[in-house]
Amino acid sequence: MSNYSVRTVHSDWRASDEEIYQSLKRATAPLHRAWERLRKARRIGIKFNQDKQQKELVLYEGHRQQLVDDSVVRATLRLLRENTTAEIFGVDCAFYRHYTGTQEDTTQIRHVLKEFGVEHIEGSHDVVWANVPGGGFMFDKYPLPRACFEADEMISVQKLKSHAFMGITLTTKNMFGLMPFEPTGRPRVYYHHLVRMPYMLADLAKLYDPALCILDGMVCQAGEEWGSGTDLTRFGNCLVAGDNCIATDTVGAQLMGHEEQGEWLSEPFHRDRNHLRVAAEGGYGSNDLSAIDYQSEVQAPVANFFAKITDSRDTVVSWRKTTAEQGLYYRDNRKHFEKYAGQYILLQMGEVKWHDPSGIVTASRRIMSGEHPEQAMWMKYVDPEEAEGEHYEVYEKTLQEMVPA
Repeated sequence: MSNYSVRTVHSDWRASDEEIYQSLKRATAPLHRAWERLRKARRIGIKFNQDKQQKELVLYEGHRQQLVDDSVVRATLRLLRENTTAEIFGVDCAFYRHYTGTQEDTTQIRHVLKEFGVEHIEGSHDVVWANVPGGGFMFDKYPLPRACFEADEMISVQKLKSHAFMGITLTTKNMFGLMPFEPTGRPRVYYHHLVRMPYMLADLAKLYDPALCILDGMVCQAGEEWGSGTDLTRFGNCLVAGDNCIATDTVGAQLMGHEEQGEWLSEPFHRDRNHLRVAAEGGYGSNDLSAIDYQSEVQAPVANFFAKITDSRDTVVSWRKTTAEQGLYYRDNRKHFEKYAGQYILLQMGEVKWHDPSGIVTASRRIMSGEHPEQAMWMKYVDPEEAEGEHYEVYEKTLQEMVPA
């Protein structure tokens, strides 16, 4: 018996709410491990991929192309109400309110949550630092919304779509939206960082360990997570449900036409490592379809997906290499940087090019890199105690892997 189960069902993007509910019910019914966990839970948190400013929404005939559609939110909540007795809450960290200064409510699904009496929690307001179970891949400790930390179970519901940085953004990457901002957490760019990100996403998978993972694969997006244009619109006409985020996303990658065990520099992983592979290599989940209890009503690929290439291969290779070099330079010369204690620094070629206690970088690092745009600028919070427990061996491993690249 496999430790992981995933189901894909056909669900036409033009289907009614009732038809989509029936499709999701069919997809989730065989996920016995997921329902066993959820039925025992007293409090369940759900991270829907849904935060965005209204003016920036990309719609196709009324359907969200980049974010989970209302119909899938309704189907998910209806199934939970029918199959559990838990208190349910939605949770997110409102990226756009924090970084754009907008006063607009960017919670696109608030009206649906209200239909089901579900509270929505802004995760950056009350934060705890938590250790990764069994130790982290990139850091030992991360800031989390207290509500998630105290929940009995978590659920991740995401759109099937491409990502210019990570190649794919599925139920694991969706949980990056639960990273609290400064000052209670870290700036987004601290983790959304070359070399770090694949490993920290694997850490988030372990930390949240969602009991149920759902992919809205009806109206989808190729190329990048936020780009617009009908050339990026894709019709997957499917829903995916699984009991492990890495296994679920492995299926998602296959449905997108990608090699789920692919690695850096192969499509779609142009900029960094395949986080599904990182997690599986570390013993969490599986990115091997043959090791997953998987059944599908559709044939892969469901559409032609791709990840937008923003920089040349030589540039990306140099950035990853020099990122790793700067991480190791910091590790080997930590005493030299103690005068920056309590501040964030950008380290390039062994020199601090910027430092600030808030961690908010107001200029592009492409500009800040000056005469050496090929040299990465590595960001670090200077803490003489190294409480977050960064795993510098990741940088050593990265440099070892750079030789064939």
